[in-house]
Amino acid sequence: MATLLARLRYVVGALALALVVALTVPAGAQQPVNPTASSVNEQKLLQELGRIQGRVSIPDERASVLMQPDGRTWRAFHEVALRWIGAIAIFGMLALVVAYYLWRGMIRIEGGRSGRTMVRFNAFERFVHWLTAISFVILALSGLNITFGKPLLLPLLGPETFTAWAISAKYAHNYISFAFTIGIIATFLMWIGNNTFDRVDLEWLKAGGGMVGKGHPPAHKFNAGQKILFWLVVLASIAVAVSGYLLMFPFYGTTIFGMQLAEAAHGIVALLFIALIIGHIYLGTIGMEGAFEAMGTGDVDLNWAKGHHSVWYEEEMARRTEPSHAQPVATAAE
Repeated sequence: MATLLARLRYVVGALALALVVALTVPAGAQQPVNPTASSVNEQKLLQELGRIQGRVSIPDERASVLMQPDGRTWRAFHEVALRWIGAIAIFGMLALVVAYYLWRGMIRIEGGRSGRTMVRFNAFERFVHWLTAISFVILALSGLNITFGKPLLLPLLGPETFTAWAISAKYAHNYISFAFTIGIIATFLMWIGNNTFDRVDLEWLKAGGGMVGKGHPPAHKFNAGQKILFWLVVLASIAVAVSGYLLMFPFYGTTIFGMQLAEAAHGIVALLFIALIIGHIYLGTIGMEGAFEAMGTGDVDLNWAKGHHSVWYEEEMARRTEPSHAQPVATAAE
């Protein structure tokens, strides 16, 4: 009996001690989540921790981050929102170009070709233009593969072929970016003097730039539309170059969140950039008679120059007829 009472006193004492300990713990305190437990709910773990992180022995502690909740937001943006932005921008521009062509057709040279030409762009200007243009096309195609390749090309090419293509596109995208950057810098330095705005440009905009109706308002070597394109290209190029190089050389002054922002900015600006250049390509080829020759051979027909860039045409004619310029005013077109 004495033994039983001794055991009973021991049990009561243990229960009392446990009660005291329980009362000293704050009511809102919770036991930490064990990330290795098989019963842990994923959502509960993400709520408990801002990120899933382990421990590493290398100097870069950022390598210990295995998963971020923000990464899911970025993935949803990349796989859904970015694709919609690209599809609307690119197909919207294509639809606009087709509709305009069906309505207006090719913008013809007023009075027809004169049979004489004048130099519009020299060899160096054309080289810089085509360096930038070809680089842009390669960057656009390889970049579109990142956004649309998996849902569109993977089912058609198969895993092995698509993998080989994607790897090649990635390397092309990275290395061609340097040529594009050089081309944009050269373009900026080469033509910035011709792309400042004045009253002539305002009148050109008021008249619709000759895109509607008949006749063409006066314009310098570059009209107001081309000047707007120039500055949009410069600004867009800066945005894609800066964000692109941040992605090529990750974590140099950026965090994981910063990398996600850089990727989002790079994707959005690049897709809008592609849509803009589609319109530029249209006007420089089938949209306007004689326009392609400016960057093809460098020479344009006198009537084309007089119609589309009359201020520049008159300045060139006056300059070339000065006594210090002995060369002919124009050459016969072949």
